[in-house]
Amino acid sequence: MARVDRERILSKIDELDAYLTELKEISPDSFEEYQGIEKKRACERLLQVSIEAVIDVCNLLVSGLRLGLPGEEGDLFDKLAGSGVISKEMRNTLRGMKGFRNILVHEYARVDDRLVYEAIKGKLRDFESFKRVVLEFLRAEL
Repeated sequence: MARVDRERILSKIDELDAYLTELKEISPDSFEEYQGIEKKRACERLLQVSIEAVIDVCNLLVSGLRLGLPGEEGDLFDKLAGSGVISKEMRNTLRGMKGFRNILVHEYARVDDRLVYEAIKGKLRDFESFKRVVLEFLRAEL
């Protein structure tokens, strides 16, 4: 029977919590405040590593549940949705996160500051929803 590595998953969730706490602490009150180069880069980096922690959790789940080898990161979300670990809505949210992370990592010159600011102000609950789903899944696995 497949076993997920609960300790590693919980460790990644703790890491995600730390990033999100930091992001909330430095979150600018206005778009103008966000425009400062240090504030902007810190927020971008914390969003990036938060999304990477989510992807790491997904990798650990797919591996532990032996759902097959994903061809690319997007497959992770399809495999988790297909097995009922996450909903199709969550799958779509995670795809959006991954796309956003790719923009942050690979296209710094073209990052839309307004989108990053809006993500900080309105999308952090998506991380909380993901954590809740994973923790519920781990509890059900006991």
